[in-house]
Amino acid sequence: MEWVERLNQSMQYIEEHLTEEISYEELGRIACCSAYHFQRMFTYMAGMTLSEYIRKRKMSLAAVDLQEKDVKIIDVAAKYGYSSPTAFNRAFQGIHGIAPSAVREEGASLKSFPPLSFHISVKGAAQLEYRIETKKAFRIVGVSAPLFQEIEKNFTIVPGMWGKAAGDGTIQKLAGMMDAEPMGLLGVSACNEEEDWKYFIAVSSTKQDEAFEEYMVPASTWAIFSGTGTNQSVQELEQRIVTEWLPTSGYEYANAPDIEVYLNPDPQNAKYEVWIPVTKKQS
Repeated sequence: MEWVERLNQSMQYIEEHLTEEISYEELGRIACCSAYHFQRMFTYMAGMTLSEYIRKRKMSLAAVDLQEKDVKIIDVAAKYGYSSPTAFNRAFQGIHGIAPSAVREEGASLKSFPPLSFHISVKGAAQLEYRIETKKAFRIVGVSAPLFQEIEKNFTIVPGMWGKAAGDGTIQKLAGMMDAEPMGLLGVSACNEEEDWKYFIAVSSTKQDEAFEEYMVPASTWAIFSGTGTNQSVQELEQRIVTEWLPTSGYEYANAPDIEVYLNPDPQNAKYEVWIPVTKKQS
């Protein structure tokens, strides 16, 4: 089954469960990747987070329901999984710009967000250079923070970690412990299905230091992409990998961490690599 077809099947799953709890794990299963990788992939391809898309779809349908006579707002809120009328009102106004109670007023302006579908678009983009490498498990040491299952909630956690690590001397201490490949400062998103999700700022090292946490990156095959520029350039490269390379690569996500390898310390003129765990697509 083709990669894009699986994505569209996951969109169908969302449509069939908009009045129920939507399982991110099931969405990942349909797309043959982890819940984390599914959300990353969706965000880059759709231009919005998965939770935002689901919220827009629910509020789009809720607006239609509220136009019916004698329908109670509290019943519509419950239908779409909101136990609190206040939370429903906040979500509805966030999408439509008006309160649910104003829907039946003459001239009320509402927004409609149709279901998404994906397809491959061929365009004349700049080339992407990469290499495929299979590596044994390796040990990293560093600092970590827990991540939420909905990645939208993590957008402030990771930048905050980097700012703190740069300011309190953590990065300098880690640089002194670096003694194994990959040689560079690492940003590791350890978000597999078997463990609690964490983000690490770390280095590959054989040294011991009780001040730092250790983690074993599992043996895996990696698609490795090189880049230069700012931190924003890293995000742009990751988006291109997901939207341009992955759909036609013959590979799909494997259940291992995403890794950013920063090869020099200058945040405004960085040299870096993006490591994506991959496995050969099943025919």
